[in-house]
Amino acid sequence: MAIELTRFCINRKIAPTLSLEAFFQLVHLLGLRKVELRNDMPSGKVCDDLTYEETRALIAKYDIEVVTINALYPFNRVDDALLTKTDAMLQDAQAIGAQALVMCPLSEGVDITPEKTLAAIAAQAPCFAQHGIQGLVEPLGFPVSSLRSAVQAQQLIRAAQAPFRLVIDTFHHHLYENAEQKFPAEIDVEMIGLVHLSGVEDRRATAKLIDEERIMLSDRDVLNSVAQVKRLEMLGYRGVYSFEPFSSELNSWTPAEIKRQIRHSIALLQA
Repeated sequence: MAIELTRFCINRKIAPTLSLEAFFQLVHLLGLRKVELRNDMPSGKVCDDLTYEETRALIAKYDIEVVTINALYPFNRVDDALLTKTDAMLQDAQAIGAQALVMCPLSEGVDITPEKTLAAIAAQAPCFAQHGIQGLVEPLGFPVSSLRSAVQAQQLIRAAQAPFRLVIDTFHHHLYENAEQKFPAEIDVEMIGLVHLSGVEDRRATAKLIDEERIMLSDRDVLNSVAQVKRLEMLGYRGVYSFEPFSSELNSWTPAEIKRQIRHSIALLQA
């Protein structure tokens, strides 16, 4: 596959011990520009302890493009607290020039009907439009998730007439046991706004896999992320791929190891 380097993005989760500036510098040294920032890093804040102005200065210094802030959770259980959180995260995104906000469904073993998820999408769409930020709905494949299917998420977005798009995650696609029944034939690649990539080598039962098992891509990847990417390319997807490993193993990775892992994963996708 000849995927242009400009289409690769680095999620900050890969560098949990690096400062925001060190993370931007690492991405820049790799010859990449796109990043995803997060609100679940050790500081608990998207910009750590930096002001918006300081963050924008670093973004300009290292020629960075902030693709998303990750993530609004749980977007489909709407109450006053969630709406307040939504507005605050959208303000963060707008202030630093982030293009989109990832929206994750409740994943705690509590059922939320499709009708309620549709209503949540419809209720929050005006706020996203007001701030000029793209909403990206990410189905989570965990058995305890209230929205597991990318095709269903696509249907709900359309029914709500919201300008949101999808995040396809190779880990979560693998976890949802019914994903392949409809995905190849019914997914609209024009509605995919981002693809998250990780790899898993752990051979335990699929339903037992959690974020801790998520590393970078390898030849032993049980998710078959490379094959998933090849199919997306065949279907016509030409958007961004973001590396999003989660394992606590990453806490011990040096900047050199992070760069090595990213280069190796890109090479597997380009082969």
